[in-house]
Amino acid sequence: MSSSGSSAKSSPATGFMIDLYWTVIPVMLVHYYASHPLAEYNWWRSRVVMLLTWVWSLRLTHNYFRREKWQWGAREDWRFTDMKGQYGKHWWWVSFFAVYASQQVFLIGVCLPLYVIHSVDGPLNIWDFVAIFVCISGIAIAFFADTQLHEFVTRNEKLKELGKPVVANLDRGLWHYSRHPNYFGEQLWWWGLVVFAWNLGNGWTFVGSLINSMCLAYVTKLVEDRMLKQAYRAEAYRLYQKTTSVWIPWFKSSAIAEKDKDT
Repeated sequence: MSSSGSSAKSSPATGFMIDLYWTVIPVMLVHYYASHPLAEYNWWRSRVVMLLTWVWSLRLTHNYFRREKWQWGAREDWRFTDMKGQYGKHWWWVSFFAVYASQQVFLIGVCLPLYVIHSVDGPLNIWDFVAIFVCISGIAIAFFADTQLHEFVTRNEKLKELGKPVVANLDRGLWHYSRHPNYFGEQLWWWGLVVFAWNLGNGWTFVGSLINSMCLAYVTKLVEDRMLKQAYRAEAYRLYQKTTSVWIPWFKSSAIAEKDKDT
């Protein structure tokens, strides 16, 4: 999953293993399902989904290494660092269930459509193209949102090195219309896969993406709470919350912004 915040310096093991785990397993699963002796599927649908999965994986992998300054597992996700401090000496076993075991469930759940695509044969129809459009849109939105976030963080780091005041909040590009466009794009990708499965008569696979979205909603709250704890950006971020959609890109709520300025 993508993050709006920076990572804290700590033991690299947890953040390193889990972040890259997500970029690899879906690719491995889609090829496993396609090569299984009992697999039954439409060749074109299978190849399109394989290609999309590779593109999605490369985007996520590129963003991980770019965010970590092209280092391999150098930093740990700040959320895991906070949890480590919370659980103390019990973290070694809590992390097994809260981080590693739960990730297996999430990954199998969100990848259920990949299984359906390779277990049901059916001709291509308009819904396949809708699914392709949704998946590509999700990948593109996540890429541009993460690129804009990376450029924002890089500019602030340079300003800090020069002893100049940093910009409190990113409110340009896709971030002008959504507080978490990178999260929105990532979720759009997974729900696009659900459309493929639904079209093949297995709409129940939405459960995996729904649970993933619910977990990301909790992560969103953690990220926003973290923003509000940072004194230099708290006021700007409160206004940002009042005027900008959480996930789905939408127009600014200018009426609320004007009201807030007048009070």
